[in-house]
Amino acid sequence: MAFEGTIFDERPLCLVTGGAGFIGSNIIEGLLKLGCRVRCLDDLSTGKRENVDLFAGEEGYGFVRGDVKDPETCFRACEGVDLVFHEAAWGSVPRSIEAPVFYCVNNIAGTVNMLEAARRAGVKRFVYASSSSVYGDEPNLPKKEGREGNLLSPYALTKRADEEWARQYYLHYGLKTVGLRYFNVFGPRQDPNGAYAAVIPKFIKQLMNGERPTIHGDGRQSRDFTYVENVVEANLKACAAPDDAVGEVYNVAYGGREYLIDIYRLICEALGVCVEPVFGPDRPGDIKHSNADISKAREKLGYCPEWDFKRGINAAIDWYRKNL
Repeated sequence: MAFEGTIFDERPLCLVTGGAGFIGSNIIEGLLKLGCRVRCLDDLSTGKRENVDLFAGEEGYGFVRGDVKDPETCFRACEGVDLVFHEAAWGSVPRSIEAPVFYCVNNIAGTVNMLEAARRAGVKRFVYASSSSVYGDEPNLPKKEGREGNLLSPYALTKRADEEWARQYYLHYGLKTVGLRYFNVFGPRQDPNGAYAAVIPKFIKQLMNGERPTIHGDGRQSRDFTYVENVVEANLKACAAPDDAVGEVYNVAYGGREYLIDIYRLICEALGVCVEPVFGPDRPGDIKHSNADISKAREKLGYCPEWDFKRGINAAIDWYRKNL
């Protein structure tokens, strides 16, 4: 990726909230490769210290343990910062249905705290993670910005609220916000453990351990599974894009459509195993089909994802083989 003539030439100080998480740590890695200075803010509630310990010896990298629910922590973390990449949030649709108030406080109040801190600090651009879940029950494919349906979970509601708060900070205070609606991201450092683990790393780990995975539903649900390097590219391009791209939200995906049962069989084949899955009930709040129209991100951000699903899943499987 080329970024000549952009803020990246100036070796900016970048704050990555939730930087010890899966996506955040990959963004940090991408920023350090560009020569940026990076400050990671994470309370380690869901992120893992080992995800960022590998950056400890890097020039210009620093770690701050803190919670975005605390406004003072956010203000201190934003001091001197040029760019904010706001990834801190709690994920999982089913878990949000079990704990709606918790999600409201963490995902909405935490984002507003960061927006306010960034505004006061004079941050040049604020890029934040949204989600494809904001499309809700809108039936048309591919999913396109501006054509959203009824929200199906508290998690989706928090992400939609984050988009609206970011828009207000752009309209009233001139904070240059860019929202990225992630579609089913996977790749290195994604946690395969726990009841709410994402499906791809969970399948890989269970099959490597000789276990029989459960597929919720009939396996014919489809998703635009997106390798994490594409997401890193989108975040960097969001900072390098011209000012007429700010104040908006963009789909971030590869633009494909994979069926869950096909992914399961592909992983089995790659691992050299033959295990029939268990089919369980549908998960509440889940969308049946999802794939993205990424034309807006291509046009306004210069986003051009290089990692298709097959290349990405092979890279992910290789990483888990080496690290589990």
